[in-house]
Parts: sequence; C-alpha cells; structure tokens
Amino acid sequence: MFKLNLKIALRNLWKNRVYTAINIGGLAIALAAFIVVVLYVTYETSYDKNLSNYNRIYLVGRSLPDSKTDYTPAPLSKLIKDNFQEVEAVGRARNTWFEFPLNTAQGRVYSNKTIQLDLETAKMFEIWPDKRLIETKSMMLEMYVPSLFLKELFRNEKVSFPRMVGIGSKKAGQTVEIKGVINRSDEHSNLKFDILALGKDISFGDQDYGTNNFQTYIQVRKGTDVGGLQQKIDRLYKKELIKSGVSASDLRIAGRSVIFLDPLKNLHLKPMAGTDANNRMVIALFWLSVLIMVIACINFTNLTIVQATKRAKEVGMKKVMGAYRVDLIVQFIVEIYIQCCAAMVLGLIMTEALLPVFNAQLNLPLSLLKGDSALLWQLPSILFAITAISGVYPAFVLSGYKPASVLKGNLQTSYKTFWLRNALLAGQFSIAVIFIVGLFIVSDQLKYMRTEDTGFKTGQVVYIKNIQLYNKPGDFDQARARIMKIPGVNHVTVSSDIPDGSKPGTSVYKLSNKELSLDFLDVDFDYFETLNIKLKEGRFFLREFNADTVNSAIINETAAARYGITNPVGKIIRGCDMDYKIVGVIKDFKAQGFERAVEPTIYAVKNPCNNRKTKIMINIDQNRMTSVLAALKSQWSDINKLDGEDFRYEFLDELYGRLFKKQEQLQSVFFFAAVLTIFIAVLGLFAFSAFTTNNRIKEISIRKILGATNLQVFKLLNVFYIWIVLIANLIAWPLVYLLAHQWLDMFAYRIDMPFLPFLIAGIISVTLTLLTVTIQAGKVVKMSPVDALKYE
Repeated sequence: MFKLNLKIALRNLWKNRVYTAINIGGLAIALAAFIVVVLYVTYETSYDKNLSNYNRIYLVGRSLPDSKTDYTPAPLSKLIKDNFQEVEAVGRARNTWFEFPLNTAQGRVYSNKTIQLDLETAKMFEIWPDKRLIETKSMMLEMYVPSLFLKELFRNEKVSFPRMVGIGSKKAGQTVEIKGVINRSDEHSNLKFDILALGKDISFGDQDYGTNNFQTYIQVRKGTDVGGLQQKIDRLYKKELIKSGVSASDLRIAGRSVIFLDPLKNLHLKPMAGTDANNRMVIALFWLSVLIMVIACINFTNLTIVQATKRAKEVGMKKVMGAYRVDLIVQFIVEIYIQCCAAMVLGLIMTEALLPVFNAQLNLPLSLLKGDSALLWQLPSILFAITAISGVYPAFVLSGYKPASVLKGNLQTSYKTFWLRNALLAGQFSIAVIFIVGLFIVSDQLKYMRTEDTGFKTGQVVYIKNIQLYNKPGDFDQARARIMKIPGVNHVTVSSDIPDGSKPGTSVYKLSNKELSLDFLDVDFDYFETLNIKLKEGRFFLREFNADTVNSAIINETAAARYGITNPVGKIIRGCDMDYKIVGVIKDFKAQGFERAVEPTIYAVKNPCNNRKTKIMINIDQNRMTSVLAALKSQWSDINKLDGEDFRYEFLDELYGRLFKKQEQLQSVFFFAAVLTIFIAVLGLFAFSAFTTNNRIKEISIRKILGATNLQVFKLLNVFYIWIVLIANLIAWPLVYLLAHQWLDMFAYRIDMPFLPFLIAGIISVTLTLLTVTIQAGKVVKMSPVDALKYE
C-alpha cells in the first residue's frame, strides 16, 4: 500500500511540477534562513556551556547608586572563601588595558587581550595549559598563549616550550618566557584572551577595599540557595567596607543591596552590569526566522488547498472503491513529506552557500559541517514540524470530499476553505509588511545616528596606538612639541580614554555636600580643542595656569545638572582623595554613542585614581592628512622612544562608527528578511492567482462576450487581492508600531516614530500585488472566448 501511495504521490508531484517547484523552492529558501539562524542562536547561547559546572558559576558584581559594575576589590574573594561554606571555589580575573608587543624571529605581534587569572578561576573555566593545570606556590605569573594566537605568533614553525620571546621595545632587549599553550581553538567563552598570565595570587598583596579592578568568580555547591547566599555576602561586604574606612561608604550603601551574583549563562548576552543588546539581537533574529518559516508554511498550505479541486474526483473514486479517510490522509501526508524532504535537502545546500556571507556580516565562525552536534537532532525535529504545520490541515481537507458530491460534478467544496485561504494570504503579506516597515525604521535611526551632531568632531582626528605612559604633568611636552612641528598638525593631546564608546573609570565626587558617581578621564592640554568640544562656561585647561596641572578640573553639563548647581565654576569638588577647583563646564558630547545617555563626567590633568594616560590623538588638516601621516611614520621612533618601532594608527571617525555596527547588522538582516518574505509572499500570490484565474476562464469569457472591457476584467481580478493586501497592512501596522517603539526605546537619543515607512510599505505591497495579478490576468484577457467556451 505504501509503495502504491508513493507512486501516486510522485506522479502527482510531477504532474503539477510548477506548483511543486514553487512549494519546494519557497520552503527551501525559508529553511536555509531558519537553519542559519538556529546555528547562530545555538552559538550565542552556548558560551562556556561545555563546562561541567556551567550552572554553578557566578560573577560577583556591585550595585552603585546609579549603575552596576562587575569590578570588585581584591580582598572580596578571600572574604567569601573564608566565611561561606556554600561556596566551593573563589577566583579572580583581571584584564589589562594596554597592548603587549611580542617580538619573535618572524616579526612583531601585538596582543590586546591579555588577561590575568588565578589558579582557582582557571580550574572553574577548565583552562588547562598543555592539558594540565599548573600547581605552583610561586607568586610570579606564568605566561601562556592559546593555540589561535600561537599560529599568529609563530607562523609555520613547530614550537617547543618553554620559549623565550621579546617584549616591548626591541631596543630595551626585554624578554619573557612562554610556558606553554592553551588548547583553545576558538573564542567561544566569556574569558577571551590572546595571552594568559596565570598565577597563584594575582592581587600581589593588594587588600584595598577602595580599589575595584578585579572580577570575582565563585562556584557554589549543588543545591545552594543563591538568593540567600547573595544577601549574606552583601551584609558581610558592607560591614567590611565600613570597617575599612572607605570614604563615605557607610552613607552610600545604607538601605540598599550592593552585591549581586550574575549567573555565567547570562554574562555573554544579558549581563547585569551591562547591556542586553546582544540578547535582543539574538531574540530578534530568531523570531524573524520563525516568521519567515511561518510565511513559507502558509504558502505551502495555501497552494495545497487551492489545488484541492483537482484531487476531488481522485478522492471520490478511492472512497467508492473502499478507501478509508485515514488511508487518504496518509497518502497526502506522504506527498507533503516528500516535498518537505526535498526542501530540507535543498535548504541545507543553500545554507552552506549562505553561511560565509552571514559569518562575514556578523564576524562569526559558524559552520554546518563542523557546527554543534545539536543540529543533528534539531533537523529531524524541524522536518517533522514543517510537515505537520504545512501538511496536516491540507491532508484533512483533501481527504474530506464526499463521493456523492464530487462524482456528480459538484467541485465547489473548496469554497469551504475560502476564508482560510484568504486569511493565510493576508497573514503572509502582514508579515512581509512588518519587515518592510522595520527595515525603513532601522534605516532611519541609523541615518539619524550617522548625521546627528555628537557634540565633538572626529573627521580630522587620528588616534595613535601607544604603550608609553604619560601620567605626570610635562611627560608629554617633548612628544607634543615634535608632533606640532609637522606642517598640517592643528592640535595634539594624550588621555586615558578616547570617545569610541568605551566606558571610562568611575569614582565618587562630592560637591556642595552632595555625592555622585562620576566618570573620570585623565587628560592633557588641548584635549577639548583636539576634539572640537564646545565650552559652556569658564575655560579649558591652559598652560599659563600652573594650577591646571595640580588641582583644576572641568565637568560636563550633565554633572552640573546632577549636582543641581547653576554656576559651578570656581567651586571645589572632592574626589580621589583630593580637592579640585572647577575651572570650566563643557557641553555634553556623545562619547559612548546613542544608546546610553551622556554620563556625568569630570576631566583633570592630574588624577590619583588613574595611571594610564597613553592614548594619543592628533587633529590634522584634512587636506594634508597623507603628508602628516607619512611624516609621523618616519619620525615616530624619535618621537616615541619606547614604542616607536611600529607606527599604528586609526581614524577616530572609524572607531566611533563601530558603535553603529549592531544597527548596521540589524539593517542588513531586515533587508534580507524583507526581500525574502516579499519574494515568498509574491511567489505564493503568483501561484494562487494563476490557479484561481485559470478557474475563472469561462466566467471571464462570458463577461467579455457580454461586453466587458479588458480594463473591467483587470479590475475584477485585482480588486479582491488589493482588499486582502490592504487588510494585511491594517493588521501589520499596529503590530510593527509596537515592536518598533520598543526597539527605539533602547536608544537614549532616537528618532520620533515616522509615518512614511508605513505608507511606503502599503504602496510597495499593493504595487507588487497589482503587478503579480495583472501578469496572470493578462494571459486570460488575451484568450479568445471561443477557445474557452467551444466545449460548452
């Protein structure tokens, strides 16, 4: 019986090969997109998931009065280890903020992701140097590199360990010993590094509760009440903080929780001390792919149902011959399953072709052949799901014809599914309209971000990479003088941070008996002039004022507003254990992009809380950019004695532009999704309209004989579909409005909800409908009524 059903299924599919190709093609395209997204979601949600204790690792963080941070003081780990039996292990990690230049016989390579780990953290994350964990009583750090970076460091060379490499300037002749390699082939972990410094204790005696520059990880025992543990750690930490005498800590922490425990599974996508933008991107992509699959399944279902009349006599004859309805259902399910299998195979081929483009767009290493093994069981589940969604209802419709009706020539039973076919068609276009409107709104917000005034100028500014420290006043004077002699250089400065979206350090500052957490930057003269930042009141730092290198400070508008002071110039602000005199107030500028509101910030030439003034910025005449960069390159070894062997620079506008990367990726995704959904919807409409138009050939011929014009016939065939598409727009608009409004709320600076994208989506959907249906109608209108009616 199965063999017979299979033969009938194959013959029917071949007989209706045009509709079969449309069904399989549309489903295959949607499946390819869906599988790519499944690979992406699986990758993004499985960071560190290979760890045996994945569900028991937590990052300890602190809640500040107006933000959260995952940086904690060094003594906190010992405090937790000594007082809480629920905690199985405690470890610390610390990222470095500067580049490590490494020198080998093959060249010079820069590491910019160096991380320090103690042994307990390494055990938690199962980071095994040379497949074993080094136990050492030494306080010295041992250096290891992952296998990825090893290939870059020693190209085409077989390396044995330990291995000495040069570090820093070649002139200095400094070396460091690489102890071994970490067998890590990718960066699918929350701990990313190209150099690992591993040691017994990475605090080096630092037991200051006021210095927060470590990340503390804990591993709890099975069955631990994490909420209760968090409260106990919080209470003890606050007692120790007050006992240690940290400035004003007893006032700032009173009546609120400070400590929080963030699960390891949250750290990549939705960290408590960070943004959930990555998580929103993953969720958005997943649901976009689901909607695309829904459109394809709707298309499949709709086309299967509209062909029902062709199968009515077949069903009637089989029932007369004794076939049960369940036999017919099985037969039709087999047909649909064959089509779904063909679509799956074609979809996998498309996926393999699509992955390189997707990987390049999102900078990912996804692979169908080398991917997560979970896909092996996900694919059969997906195949079963689409067969059930696309095929069960059509199978019941096709098997439900009554023999007495269809054998008498009554083939109008398909009208019973009239409402369903129309609803499915409207659903397809509703989803397509959502993607079209979404694409335009994302594009408008991205355009706004690219053109809106940020409060500073990046177009003429070059950021020079550097490892030399210029912390003390006057350290940078000689380098500045040399750079300023180059024709075309307008301004030069050095600072601890640049406006590239990175978060600077934070500390508590007191002004007029009010304490606030302020972002602080350690800057040098000409910082504001280099970036063309506007002054609101007071003055910038000036060399003729000696006090500017000792205790002068500048704050931004937001800081002045938060303190509630209208004339802050001349007032004293205290922070980092010293008093500053405010000499100026600058206008706010969007150093951290458009998603975060401008933070209250203080700028000083001397800042005891900071020790990393390394980032050089040069404002260059736009017309002389090439000659200035060439001169800098040739003279850099004399200008910068420590780091002069390699002249490395980036344009600040390109660095700042990377803040828009996620929105650019989202724009690309929406463009792809909009094109795909429109294509599938139009494909379905094309087949649907072709089928229904062919069924109305005799009706149209009679109308033409009775005097109907071609225009009236076109109107007759188009109006019905136009109404469906208009209804689809009315359904989609409120949905996309709510979704777009929620997305725009992610931005501190955003566009108002535009009306034009909704109108454009309506025009596009109606125009495509008119073109599609008119092409089908044109064939019928050109036919001679005699040819259509001669058999009557």
